[in-house]
Amino acid sequence: MLKFKLSRNAALFFASSLAAGFMAQAACAEDAVAVPAAMMMEKVSSAGMEKVVLAGGCFWGVQGVFQHVKGVQNAVSGYAGGKADTANYDTVSGGDTGHAEAVEITFDPQVVNYATLLQIYFSVVHDPTQLNYQGPDSGTQYRSAIFPENDAQAQVAKAYIDQLGKAKIFNAAIVTSIEPEKKFYAAEDYHQDYLTLHPKESYIAYNDIPKVQNLSRMFPQMYSEKPKLVKG
Repeated sequence: MLKFKLSRNAALFFASSLAAGFMAQAACAEDAVAVPAAMMMEKVSSAGMEKVVLAGGCFWGVQGVFQHVKGVQNAVSGYAGGKADTANYDTVSGGDTGHAEAVEITFDPQVVNYATLLQIYFSVVHDPTQLNYQGPDSGTQYRSAIFPENDAQAQVAKAYIDQLGKAKIFNAAIVTSIEPEKKFYAAEDYHQDYLTLHPKESYIAYNDIPKVQNLSRMFPQMYSEKPKLVKG
């Protein structure tokens, strides 16, 4: 059987020509995986907001999901893993900058802890067993990666990946990398709030809206119907 993957731009063009009946099945396109809560938890301080940067494929969907999580104050699409002078969409799309499309999440640990964000990340945001691709998008810029803010976050992430691996939650090995001390660069303005602004666009409807629906279904206590948008 001939197998192929479409780039995101090609997928957008192709998907826009599909029939309405195909679109009606969008909610079934993304299969979530129920994963247990992390056994190791980060210590919650009273220092205020925390940040973590997560990458799991196209940042439109990753941002869109976390914008609906209670306790998340901001979720910004951007690039992490490479240098400042290559942190732009056209260059990153070449796949050789070291950057991943990522989302910087600012959250209130008194409302949603870091471990819960990781549980959401591994269950409804993406498939952590896909190496350098997610769905129709392929390349190192779509890798599964965690960019921790500090050693404590890195330790919790490593322990959680080990926990899920030993429990054989997934049918293949988790390939999520932990990449500390990498700077985050915000993406261009037109990438921000993309899911909310373009919910009926074929790529979003098929690949990303189901992720938000799965968040609502699997984490109802953490789901906020109104997203926290970058543009307010």
